[in-house]
Amino acid sequence: MRSEKEKMLAGELYVATGPEIAADAARASAWMDRFNASVAMSAEEGHALLSEIFAEVGDGARIRPPFHCDYGSNIRLGAGAFLNFGCVVLDVVEVTIGAGTQIGPGVQILTADHPRDPAQRREGLEFGRPVRIGDNVWIGGGAIILPGVTIGDDAIIGAGAVVTRDVAAGATVVGNPARAVAPQG
Repeated sequence: MRSEKEKMLAGELYVATGPEIAADAARASAWMDRFNASVAMSAEEGHALLSEIFAEVGDGARIRPPFHCDYGSNIRLGAGAFLNFGCVVLDVVEVTIGAGTQIGPGVQILTADHPRDPAQRREGLEFGRPVRIGDNVWIGGGAIILPGVTIGDDAIIGAGAVVTRDVAAGATVVGNPARAVAPQG
């Protein structure tokens, strides 16, 4: 029989309980306490802290506290990726943020999803769908990236956009729900 964590990581229905999930969540909470208390840290100290918990941290990747995540261990940051103040990443499954991507303050990247069937929700079931953000993407402040979304290289996500669908490489999307607009010079 598979553990709830194994089901979670596979993107299957699971209940967010069990010793593995509890231990991972506690580890992430303790890490966030240290990370978020270190506002004046150097770039090197920040990189070392990120490397303690994230699956991958490229050279020069940086996050400005406060930062919140579920586990951290399912997050991959490319070289030079930057997340500004107050970002939230719900990483029940993998979140990939490409090299050189810049993410504004208050952005939410969500992989956690819930069944549409109310009986399954009453049972406490949930599942995750990975989020993949390409290289050199710019995500404006307050944007929300929903579960299962892929954003192509060089795309722009407008401030406050709610991204419900994949975004093509080089596209600019704005609004709620986010829709493509003509590129601005």
